[in-house]
Amino acid sequence: MVTHNNNEGLYIEQGVHPPHFDKTLDDDGRPKRTGTALTASAHIITAVIGSGVLSLAWAIAQLGWAVGPAVLVAFSLITYMTSTMLADGYRSPDPVTGKRNYTYMEVVRANLGGRKVQLCGLAQYVNLVGVSIGYTITASISMVAVKRSNCFHKNGHHVKCNTSNNPYMIIFGCIQILLSQIPNFHELSWLSIVAAIMSFAYSTIGLALSIAKVVGDGIGRTSLTGVTVGVDVTASDKVWRCFQALGDIAFAYAYSNVLVEIQDQILQKKKLIEDTLKSSPPENKVMKKASLVGVSTTSLFYILCGCVGYAAFGNKAPGNFLTGFGFYEPFWLVDFANVCIAVHLVGAYQVFTQPVFGFVESWARKHWPENKFITREHPIVIPFGSGIYYLNWFRLVWRTAYVIVTAILAMLFPFFNDFLGLLGSLSFWPLTVFFPIELHISQAKVPKFSTKWIALKTLSYSCLVVSLIAAAGSIQGLVGSVKKYKPFQAQN
Repeated sequence: MVTHNNNEGLYIEQGVHPPHFDKTLDDDGRPKRTGTALTASAHIITAVIGSGVLSLAWAIAQLGWAVGPAVLVAFSLITYMTSTMLADGYRSPDPVTGKRNYTYMEVVRANLGGRKVQLCGLAQYVNLVGVSIGYTITASISMVAVKRSNCFHKNGHHVKCNTSNNPYMIIFGCIQILLSQIPNFHELSWLSIVAAIMSFAYSTIGLALSIAKVVGDGIGRTSLTGVTVGVDVTASDKVWRCFQALGDIAFAYAYSNVLVEIQDQILQKKKLIEDTLKSSPPENKVMKKASLVGVSTTSLFYILCGCVGYAAFGNKAPGNFLTGFGFYEPFWLVDFANVCIAVHLVGAYQVFTQPVFGFVESWARKHWPENKFITREHPIVIPFGSGIYYLNWFRLVWRTAYVIVTAILAMLFPFFNDFLGLLGSLSFWPLTVFFPIELHISQAKVPKFSTKWIALKTLSYSCLVVSLIAAAGSIQGLVGSVKKYKPFQAQN
């Protein structure tokens, strides 16, 4: 006996055949999703373990042993809890059988509506653009580190080996121009798996080098309260640095802005024959499992890298702990770690920019459906039987322009720690905390002024305060960096 999908009438109204007529289509009439919990976990690890891990030793150094590790644990617990809330919003009104919402904005529109939709879109896409710039900066720093370590190894440690980041930002941008022409997010699963492996590699190398430094040189000068006022910093600098450290940690955990897009790629098999074919676990359950794997894995690495890195370098921990091992020695291992960072960020850049690409292209098709420059796909046969690539001129021009603009902005503002802290502070509260909590209150119909409602609201507003003080610290750091910065100058 064939069981028809409950949404069959909706498909007919939209002029789309229900999925049981075509096994290549999913339950919403779109091409079959091929994602799994494994690929979703890989996307999450790729998105979470990024350049943020490099600044955690510095962040712990500002906060000290008493507060630093506790803040890392708190951020990981909050991120996991709110990511499960957001996963339930993918379908609405029912989180298992409801209508799919393909983007973060659609989730907010379906569950909250009103001005919150525009606020969500503004927060999400400003952050995604910022991440593109931040990853371009970080990738270039890693590539420059490889060149400098080879220079020191070849010419001796007395040579300055000044190197400009700009050529490497251009190289990174050219790679992204090519990869950005991949039309769909789900086709990047292989890139995310490679990137996730790279993130494990460089995090492990940084951890191993820190342990070796502790074993060889002993634990650096550390304290319960971090950098010492009057010795390492002034009292005002101590406060601003602590604020900025919160922003750096917040950035390290930021992936909520692409969670919905990742979840949309999870394979969802529907019942076509009653009592014969069983459906796979609902997307929200699979996504919660993937979030648990992704967040717990990254949290373990973060705590180890941050704490062991602080133990190795003490209160003088560098902003990027992979650049703090003397003159990049052992050079071959540090080189490999920095190559891993660059490869990882090649994939992470795409994970974060594909939602931006998709949003702009959908908006353009909706407003100019008759414009062939925007809508027409030109089939190009790939040699050696590799298939057909569909060229779209608007996609080519728009995505290329986006990569170029973000690369230019990265050249103008190449401030690693300050930039990451600002991004983290601006995105953490609205995207990681506020909207997921509001979604949960709405979807679960949590009674107003109940104990649970008060607890959730208290958490939300507490995180708002944290985001505001983190933003203040990062802005103060940026202002100081801009005053001393000379554009396009070689790195010392």
